[in-house]
Amino acid sequence: MAITEEVLKVEGMSCNHCRAAVERALKNLPGVSSAAVDLSAGSVRVTYDPGEVNREKIARAIDQAGYRVIQ
Repeated sequence: MAITEEVLKVEGMSCNHCRAAVERALKNLPGVSSAAVDLSAGSVRVTYDPGEVNREKIARAIDQAGYRVIQ
């Protein structure tokens, strides 16, 4: 199992509620082993198995939580 770690810039996160919403949305995706938001950087570090989930699905989960991946 190959593990990938990626840092995504996310627009719209400003508080601990935002942090929890994004982390929860990502951790609920099959294949995501960890997600850690850095509010000051406006980013999230995601560790995942690319055989189960891809960047597009990760971005969609963030979008459905009410935020937007920017890159």
